[in-house]
Amino acid sequence: MKDTVRVTVWNEFLHEKRDPRVAEIYPKGIHSVIAEYLEKEYGFEVRTATLEEPEHGLTEEVLNDTDVLIWWGHLAHEKVRDDVVDRIYRRIVLEGMGLIVLHSAHYSKIFKRLMGTTCSLKWREADERERLWVVAPGHPIAEGIGDYFEIEHTEMYGEPFDIPPPDELVFISWFKGGEVFRSGCCFYRGMGKIFYFRPGHETLPIYHNPNVLRVIGNAVWWAKPVKRPKPRFGNVKPLEKL
Repeated sequence: MKDTVRVTVWNEFLHEKRDPRVAEIYPKGIHSVIAEYLEKEYGFEVRTATLEEPEHGLTEEVLNDTDVLIWWGHLAHEKVRDDVVDRIYRRIVLEGMGLIVLHSAHYSKIFKRLMGTTCSLKWREADERERLWVVAPGHPIAEGIGDYFEIEHTEMYGEPFDIPPPDELVFISWFKGGEVFRSGCCFYRGMGKIFYFRPGHETLPIYHNPNVLRVIGNAVWWAKPVKRPKPRFGNVKPLEKL
């Protein structure tokens, strides 16, 4: 029996309120679909938070009670308060909370701050096929996936993707239009681990895809904090006689 992992799934929860096409696919929100899967299939302790809640639902108390934060955003990146971003950043880098960044959240304030780049890319909406190849078959995030899986209709993201070279690359995507993309990227920042996972356009039922959900669940196990002492800095006495 694995230890319980405390997960917070954050979503703007704007598309679902404004676009009937999105509401039909995700009537309770993208965050609810992910949260219900993680509770049922992995037994995680899961809560959700959304943009329009006080402090975006990410108070000090909530974050201190979160092992892994999952982030989905698209319409309102700039509406996320900077002090909340600072709070999340400290919790990841200094205290080891994990972060999973989904689809359009590559433009989120927290991901751009952690990467130190624009995080820009090429894109196209043509409902084309995507094939995600596993390029690190021994990686825990790829457990149970096989050599590849396909999404029949999706939005294309293409290289160049303006991020630092990933510390570990788990998935590369190929699209019917010919482009490729680094779709599953792992990063280490201070005490924390970050996983960027590309699939998930809001007008398509991608978060009902069992492989996509399996990857997110695996990524939570990977990104959860590791029990280890915090690094010590500053002046120290020598171990040997000088």
